[in-house]
Amino acid sequence: MATLGMSEDERVAIERFERDVVEPSMTSLVILYFWAEKSAPCKPYGAVLDQIAANYADKGVVLARIDVETDKFIAGQFQIKSLPTVYAFFQGQPVADLTQYRTEAQFVRILDQLLGQLPVKGAAQDLAAQIEPVIAMGEEVLADGDAVQAQAVFEKIREMDPANPAVLGGLARAMIAGGNTDAARALLDSLDAEQAKQVPIARARAALEVAAAPVVDVSAEQARLAANPDDHDARFAIAQAAMAAGDRDGAADGLLEIIERDREWNDGAARTRFLQMLEAAGYEDPWGRAQRRRLSALLFT
Repeated sequence: MATLGMSEDERVAIERFERDVVEPSMTSLVILYFWAEKSAPCKPYGAVLDQIAANYADKGVVLARIDVETDKFIAGQFQIKSLPTVYAFFQGQPVADLTQYRTEAQFVRILDQLLGQLPVKGAAQDLAAQIEPVIAMGEEVLADGDAVQAQAVFEKIREMDPANPAVLGGLARAMIAGGNTDAARALLDSLDAEQAKQVPIARARAALEVAAAPVVDVSAEQARLAANPDDHDARFAIAQAAMAAGDRDGAADGLLEIIERDREWNDGAARTRFLQMLEAAGYEDPWGRAQRRRLSALLFT
């Protein structure tokens, strides 16, 4: 904003705007809220914004209020016609008009979207950048088969970021790989409903279900299957035993055979168990990708 020919009050208003809005917006996402004491809609709206700003403070979100009655010059520069009016401000520029959003849930959706697109720097983003390579290291250790060391790595990261789904999911899977299924189940059961929806937690839950398959002698089932290739109960038991023994290929072959012969058998139990195996493996796992292609070929050809 140019200051030539302005009054002292106008220059002060610009300086205040630059200090409270422009400068913070260089690294943070500023919610710029135009309001007035006399505006009835602003009262509940302001309470929602206060809560949002508190919840997102560690993610680099800042709330800046502009009272249009006392700061008429700035309100005029933005040509404010109605109240409340809200903009998202980043690096000195408005990046979104947030006025249409009224509830906390609506703000959560749009802010998550903006934070995913903009290089906002908050404590949460700094922490994520620090622990991301350590999470990758824990996953690598786990993939190499050292469950004890992987658990130690994820427990250490958990001290830094106790609510991170990727950390909790990795920790649970390390526990499962190390045979500590009771501890893994207790950890997963302790999470709230929102955390349980996260992909890393769902993956760990699937791994727990896969690990719960009992190691049993299936020689009787193998004899039954040899006599009757359509004995799906026997084939399913054999696949479960293979899964429990760590033979993913054998388990997958058996389950896919059931799906090919009767995909709706036992309310789709074979497909459900197969998908659990894929989820436990992770969507980026090469083995899982190959198995998904096999399943697609069965279902869509």
